[in-house]
Amino acid sequence: MKKAIYFMLLSAASFTGMNLLVKYLTHFGGGQLVLFRAFGSLFFTMSFLLWHKIPIFGNQINLLIYRGLAGVTSMALFFMSVHYLPIGSAVSLRYISPIFATILAVFFLRQRVKPIQWLFFLMAFGGVLMIKGFDTNIDTIGLLLVLGSALFSGVVYVLINKIGHRDHPVVIVNYFMWISVAVGAILSIFNWTTPVGIEWFLLLSLGVFGYFGQLFMTKAFQSQATHKIVSLKYVEVIFTMIAGVFLFTDVYPFLSLVGTLLVIGGLVLNIWYRNK
Repeated sequence: MKKAIYFMLLSAASFTGMNLLVKYLTHFGGGQLVLFRAFGSLFFTMSFLLWHKIPIFGNQINLLIYRGLAGVTSMALFFMSVHYLPIGSAVSLRYISPIFATILAVFFLRQRVKPIQWLFFLMAFGGVLMIKGFDTNIDTIGLLLVLGSALFSGVVYVLINKIGHRDHPVVIVNYFMWISVAVGAILSIFNWTTPVGIEWFLLLSLGVFGYFGQLFMTKAFQSQATHKIVSLKYVEVIFTMIAGVFLFTDVYPFLSLVGTLLVIGGLVLNIWYRNK
């Protein structure tokens, strides 16, 4: 249990590092951020697959491509939203993706949802409305972008469920990274800003932080205590908000913070109920 908590906190810290870098590097276009985020992770995914002699193309090429396209769309929209929103708000709003995933799973996977779970989701959506209504820093364009990101992240969950265990997890991530490199490269053609000095290192670090965030989360979920520690992934929101206050002088009105707590609370209660 202690080891699982340790890995979840390391994962939250890694994703927080990536979020802060994205915010710091917003003067680069979203496509360019996607390109470097993916390129930085490819070194690890390709090395793993080649070292373990795992077939790179996988078994379900169509589903893997769809998952990659949905993933890169979600990532690009999130990176663009950070230009308009405080980083903590962007992260907390993106985390409503499980709500979209559940709604999509009802229609496409025929999964059943208990009435009380809809109450928890309504609680989270109420938090979104509070964040929008009481935080003057929440730009409408940024809100739409991050909600779009959450929607496509929900699509990713459904597609991964569909893929199941018939393809190795690293194969799934590797498809996502290669498709992200291709999409990011195409988008960068139209909006390229040449990095200067340490910016090259910071851009490549996006992929490193993202990879280790995913790695530590996977290690935590591989323990026998998954149902007990899964809610700790929302610590990323707290880490990011605190860091945003000190590094970017972000300001969060009290009622906006209450809204953030409602979002996290609704999602955590849903996880708790589902596991129970």
